[in-house]
Amino acid sequence: MIVTTTPSIEGRPIRGYLGIVTGEAIVGAHLFKDLFASIRDIVGGRSGAYEKTLGDARKIALDELGQTAAVLGADAVVGVDLDYEVLGAQNGMLMVTASGTAVKLG
Repeated sequence: MIVTTTPSIEGRPIRGYLGIVTGEAIVGAHLFKDLFASIRDIVGGRSGAYEKTLGDARKIALDELGQTAAVLGADAVVGVDLDYEVLGAQNGMLMVTASGTAVKLG
């Protein structure tokens, strides 16, 4: 499955549009990650734990997007957009949403 942010795929004409597809992932932040991220904020540096969590959530959302498109018989998803939101009473959840258009290629 080709998944791209571009509106088309070079050399592969779009034969048909199958509709908008989405994939979502909601992940929670853990107490220890929050603790170590706070320490990182004080001493500087990157938070590897949060970066990994964010990367995992993005992969889940994109995988779900591709699976949904495959069910429709798509060859690709074009115009993919990724959105990130913080949810929960104390912003303890991260939501990643991927959306795009499932297409049949020529």
